[in-house]
Amino acid sequence: MDRLGRLRHFIRRNPLTFLGFTVLSIMVLASVFAPLIAPYGPYETDPARTLLPPGPDHLLGTDTYGEDIFSRVLYGGRITLVISLLAVLLGLTVGTTLGALAGHSGGVVDEVIMRAMDMLQAFPSFILAMAVAVAIGPGLVTLVVANATVNVALYARILRSRMLSVKESQYASAAVCVGNPWYRTLFVHLLPNCMGPILVQATLQSGWAILAAAGLSFLGLGMSVPAAEWGAMVYMGTRFMITGEWWVAFFPGMAIALAVLAFNLIGDGLQDLLDPHRRY
Repeated sequence: MDRLGRLRHFIRRNPLTFLGFTVLSIMVLASVFAPLIAPYGPYETDPARTLLPPGPDHLLGTDTYGEDIFSRVLYGGRITLVISLLAVLLGLTVGTTLGALAGHSGGVVDEVIMRAMDMLQAFPSFILAMAVAVAIGPGLVTLVVANATVNVALYARILRSRMLSVKESQYASAAVCVGNPWYRTLFVHLLPNCMGPILVQATLQSGWAILAAAGLSFLGLGMSVPAAEWGAMVYMGTRFMITGEWWVAFFPGMAIALAVLAFNLIGDGLQDLLDPHRRY
C-alpha cells in the first residue's frame, strides 16, 4: 500500500482524528496569516463602536474598547498556540531527560529523581501552575514555565516506565556490547524507542496547556487585559454576560474549546496509529 493509500485508509478508520487535524490546521493558518485576514488591528480602538453585536462591519462584534473581536481572536491564536507549543516542548525536554536518566541509571539517581517527581505530583495541577505563576509574576514567560512545570513529572514517569522495559531488550544489549558509551546508548538507541507514548501525551497536554493558560490569564496571573490572548479576552467579556453582550466572551471561549477538542482528537488518533494492537 502506497503512502496515499495508507493515508486514505487512516482517514476512513479515524475520521475524528482527521477532523482534529483539519480544525487545528485552519486555526494555525488563520493565526499565521492574521495580518492578511483580520479587517482591523488587534488593538485598534473605536470609542464610537463599543460593544456592537456581530454584523457585517464586525463579524464577531466589538468589545468594551471598540476593538474588533474577530481580529483579536485571530491574533490571540498566535499567542495561545505559541504558549502551548513552548510549554509542551519545555516540559517534554526536561521530563524526558529526567525520566530517561532515572530509568537507565537506576539506584540512587532513580530514587532522587522519582521522589522529586512525587513532590510535584503531590499538588493539584492547576494549583501548582498558579503557585508558579504567582512566584514569577504575570506575563508570557510565566504561562510557559507554569504549564511546563506541571507536566514534567508526567513525562518523566512515562519515559522511566518505558526505559525500564527497553533497556533489557536485545538491541540495548547489542548497543552496549559494541562499545557505545552509556550516553550514546541512552539517547541514540533507547530514547527514540520510548517516544511513542510520550508523543501521544504531549499532544493531549497541548490542549491542557491552552486551558491552563486561559485559566491563569482569567485569574490575572498570565496575560492581562487588554492583551489579545483568549483567556484574557474571556475575562474581559464575563462582566458583560449578564447585560446581554454575550459575544465578547463567547467567541474567544469557542476558540479555546475548538483548539482543545482538536488536540484531544489528534491525540486519540496518534494513540491508535502508534499502538500496533489498536492499529487494525
